[in-house]
Order: sequence, then structure tokens, then C-alpha cells
Amino acid sequence: MSRAARAVIDLSALRHNFQQAHRAAPQQQLIAIIKADAYGHGSVPVARALADADVFGVACLEEALSLREAGIDKPILLLEGFFHTDELPLIQRQKLQIVVHSERQLEALASLPAQAFSIPAWLKVDTGMHRLGVLPQAVPAAWQRLAACPAVAPLLGLMTHLANADDSGDDTTRQQLESLAAVRPDPSITVSIANSAGILAWPASHGDAVRPGIMLYGVSPMLGESGAQRNLRPVMTLSSELISTRQCKKGDAVGYGGSWVCPEDMPVGVVAIGYGDGYPRHAPSGTPVLVNGRRAALIGRVSMDMICVDLRDQPAAAVGDPVTLWGAGLPAEEIAECASSIAYALFCGVTSRVKKETIDG
Repeated sequence: MSRAARAVIDLSALRHNFQQAHRAAPQQQLIAIIKADAYGHGSVPVARALADADVFGVACLEEALSLREAGIDKPILLLEGFFHTDELPLIQRQKLQIVVHSERQLEALASLPAQAFSIPAWLKVDTGMHRLGVLPQAVPAAWQRLAACPAVAPLLGLMTHLANADDSGDDTTRQQLESLAAVRPDPSITVSIANSAGILAWPASHGDAVRPGIMLYGVSPMLGESGAQRNLRPVMTLSSELISTRQCKKGDAVGYGGSWVCPEDMPVGVVAIGYGDGYPRHAPSGTPVLVNGRRAALIGRVSMDMICVDLRDQPAAAVGDPVTLWGAGLPAEEIAECASSIAYALFCGVTSRVKKETIDG
């Protein structure tokens, strides 16, 4: 019998969340962000389920090629553009879009002759993230240079990324919007600004194309919120089962280092999940799990293959009973907060030994 740890991916929840993005930005082009294997959910099944997306956004050429090899023919945008000039012919042949964010990329594109397939490109502007993008004062010249590149067509527009949009009380987003507006060469030029937080909380950032990411997977991008508060549904449910139950005595130390000691005689369950599966190593005692759909608490340290849970509220729990680590009924945001992490990292951290299953409805 195979190990019980598995991640169930609910494609109907994914499509529901996509529609929430569409409802929030109904006039905009939707660039669905499915980089990092769709945040650990599986880029190919996610792409196939999101047939209504206008474009798929990935980080790099390798991610785009895996989609093309699976028969995904929708436009794909390389959010980090290209890393080496020798990637450009393949980018052209695969009809991929790129984000141009540096002088080095501009020089490489300028040296590329016109080909049978031109490369559609966005110009990225650093409006305050200070990560990637040309500085605002360099936009007019960079825009002209990019427009003059014989291998670039069409020039799709200006793109920037919001640094603090998850905090609706932070003024940085407004400042970034003003910075981009001030350097837009022409009001008719398309702009793409909004990530998930921008879509949900900053209507002025919607521009012409929005880029939903974490919200597609059921997580609110806003500080202190759960996805349910934004009518988002969890797409990934990570689960396993009890593989042992035992009666421990008062004073028994549980797990490595004896960091948790039984306060009384009590039942303890062992669950087949650990940091080798992607469960967060630093989740502390008290982090919730669901045993038979009811809350129980993690006790002791997370080990590579197992965690222990407090079964005092479920003394009849038995080997084989289901355990949910996050997902349906237990928001990933809550587990991430307990572990001083973020839901993005939980999803991306699920390892290859956890079997992924897709359901639809």
C-alpha cells in the first residue's frame, strides 16, 4: 500500500478563483500566473483548466517549454525575460512573449535580426520595488530602443510590479501608480500593474492587463485575511492519515529533543507527513491539523517523515483515520502564520514524493 501523503488539486475551485479575478477586473486582459509549477499545484493541469485565461505567466524558458511540450498553445509570457542571448531563437520559434527589464537585454535584442517570428515584449519599469526594471527616467529612451528592434513585435506595453499592495493602508502603491503614469510615453500605451493584491484592493492599478497569482490558488494576498474572506476557495488540500496511536503517560517527552512533554496521561497520534514531504519544519506545537475533520494540535518537533498530534479530544481516533494538513476546512494561511512562513512557500515546498491528484468538482 502506498504512503498516504497526497495533495488533492481541485480544478473547479481554481476556475472559481479565476472568475473572482475576472469579476474584480472585468475589462482587463488576464495573465494567469502559473510559474513555479503553478505554485506547486501542477502547471500543466492548471493551464488546461484555465482555458479562459488570455496569457499564462511563467518565470523562465524552461517552464514555458514544459507547457508547450504538453500541447499548451496559448500565449506564454516569460516574466523574467531571457537570461542568455542564445535563448532568443527558441523563444521566437515557440512564439513566447518576454518582459524586458535591463540594459543587457535591450542590447541583445537590438543585435538580433528580424526573423520569421517576432518576439512580443513588455518593458518593465522599476517604480519602487527596486528589484527588476528600468528606472522611470530611462523609460522614454528604452521604449524607443525596444520599438526599433527588428526582432521585437508587437511592443505590448509597460509593466511594473507592486511592492506593498498587500497592505491597503500603505501609500507605496499610490506612489508607484503615479510614478508609472508620469513616464508613460502615450496614454494609449497598454499597462500591466496589478498582481492579486492589486486586483482585489487597488482598482486604480487594474490598467489594461492584470496578473492574478496567489488568489488563483485560494489564498488572499492581503495581510491578515484568509481566502474565504475574499470568496476564494482552496485549490490544494494536503492530507495524510494516522499510522499509529498510543497511550502516553504524564511526563512522557514526545519527539526529537523532548521539546513537548505530556501534561497528563493522554492519547498521541502519529501522522505520515513531515518536512520530507514539504510540511514546514518549524511549525510549532499547537499548529492545527484536522483529524477526522476535527481540529487537533501538532505536538513536538516535525520530523522528516512524521508528526505527532494531540488526540485528547478524539480518544477513539484510529490508525487509518484521515488527517488534513491544510486546504479544505483548514486555511493554508493559518498554517503559514503558525510556521512564520507564507502560503506561497507551503505550496511550492510540497515535495515530489507527495502524490498529486486532480479532481474537478
